[in-house]
Amino acid sequence: MTSVRISWTCALLLIPGLATADTLVAWPRAEVTPFAAWRAGGEFRSGAQDGATGAGVDTRDGSGWGLDVGWYRDAGSFYELLYSRRDAGLRSADESLAGVDLTIEYLQFGGTLLLPQPRGFSGYVSLTVGVARFGASSGAYDSDSKPSGSIGGGFRWPVTANLHAGLGIRGYLTLVESDSELVCASSGGAAECLLRSSASTFFEAEAHAGLTLRF
Repeated sequence: MTSVRISWTCALLLIPGLATADTLVAWPRAEVTPFAAWRAGGEFRSGAQDGATGAGVDTRDGSGWGLDVGWYRDAGSFYELLYSRRDAGLRSADESLAGVDLTIEYLQFGGTLLLPQPRGFSGYVSLTVGVARFGASSGAYDSDSKPSGSIGGGFRWPVTANLHAGLGIRGYLTLVESDSELVCASSGGAAECLLRSSASTFFEAEAHAGLTLRF
């Protein structure tokens, strides 16, 4: 009888350990995703005003890159830290902007919800908030940071147990004051600015592909 009691006691003591082991197997602790991107969108006016308004300025579509780091909350979701960057050429009738590239960076925090699909595929939806930073790639101009957010989604599939490939899209929305100056440099007490906001928001769309290492 004593041996039976001991056996039951041992079994009960092992249950928390088994549950913990099962939990660790069920999902990874973290993941890192470097990605290549293609971004489009974004409109400004030139800082050198032409009458009441400056000349229109569009950011050229182009390539970028980024890094996404995730910490798993459970098997189907994780917190994420997102960094994305590109150097965009400017298209404008203002000749002073010829050859100037605008560096656009996003640093945001949020979360991702995984949506398991048949045959090992997973869909996902991502929502983040943070800041957007605008700066000139050359010259003594200061950078400007504005509040921004993004929403994205896509698909990923396993290459190996710990390596997944993914494709996705994301939209970035940045809040700016209408008709405010951006990317300025002070010279002789006067501020010279490259750009002015053309609206109260700045939007970019991004398509990206990356490899996710889970551990």
